[in-house]
Amino acid sequence: MAIWINTPAALDVYYQQGPTRVGLDTEFIRERTFWPQLALVQMAVGEDILLIDPLAPGMAEALCPWLTDERIVKVMHSASEDLVAFKHTCGVMPRPLFDTQIGAALAGIGAGMGYQKLVQEITGVALAKGETRSDWMRRPLSEAQLRYAADDVEHLFALHDAIGAKLEALGRTQWLHDDGERLLGAVANDDDRWPHLSMRSAQFLDAPAQHRLLRLLRWRDGQARSSDRPRSWILDNELAATLARVPPADEVALGKLFEQFPKAPRKLAGAVWQALVTPLEDEGQAPLALPASDSNKQALKKLQDAVAQRSRELELADGVLASRRHLESYLESGQWPAALAGWRQQELEARLQPLLPTR
Repeated sequence: MAIWINTPAALDVYYQQGPTRVGLDTEFIRERTFWPQLALVQMAVGEDILLIDPLAPGMAEALCPWLTDERIVKVMHSASEDLVAFKHTCGVMPRPLFDTQIGAALAGIGAGMGYQKLVQEITGVALAKGETRSDWMRRPLSEAQLRYAADDVEHLFALHDAIGAKLEALGRTQWLHDDGERLLGAVANDDDRWPHLSMRSAQFLDAPAQHRLLRLLRWRDGQARSSDRPRSWILDNELAATLARVPPADEVALGKLFEQFPKAPRKLAGAVWQALVTPLEDEGQAPLALPASDSNKQALKKLQDAVAQRSRELELADGVLASRRHLESYLESGQWPAALAGWRQQELEARLQPLLPTR
């Protein structure tokens, strides 16, 4: 049964019952903001489904005990953006976390499976898709919205039971715990020190241009956070790369260049200029984005083949053990990536280390 909850006292009644697990999901809006705006929290508790209004006074604070109580397992699906929403709204994140998408991948059921597909795979229930683009900030929510929201947590316990049993049988329960903690850590420490590396165009820039790009992207990230606006609204990637590649001679030239770009941040031209010409203290430590050489391509292929072989032995889908980006980092630095620490390192390092080119 779905129950609308819009007072802390009503939510606390269920907390006092001492549940050992809850199914958890959120609806949020993020099109015009940097931070996700939490609009609804769905929580399965026993036989009930609570539809919690985080816009009501005191509700964000009332959610905190649920999220931080480590006696309560939080069962979620593909939780990364939900974690950001909780972090921003409540100041805390749900722990311990059982992410059914991650669990399904580690159990060999399938990697990157959406909630609807996984529910059908495990329970045979076909869920409707209807309200994915709804305005979740409006009140009251429609009956169709409420039904859709309730569906998102109704089957989480069934997924938890089935996936948990398979992981235990395979001896991989700790794998899921470790990956859940890694996900929580990534969200908690979400500053990307080297954002230029994720831009494909960076590899075609020389070192000084990559440093300029790094300055602009760091500035953009700080501006987006402080103004709560999407990064692309502050400075889009194309313009950032253009400025880094051929920097204007002075601030006046920058203003003239901005006239050629309809989305250029004209009101922020002074700040953009200062970011562009002001070196960062650590930019000399920045790794450079480099196009892959033929020898590196061959070495990467060997690493990928070894990972694929181990994945087949473990009956895991491609990409679960190690992504291309992580293998490229390992190949470039010769150091085991922190993102692959723990059980992945135990499974892979001894196989991959001999394949690194001699330095």
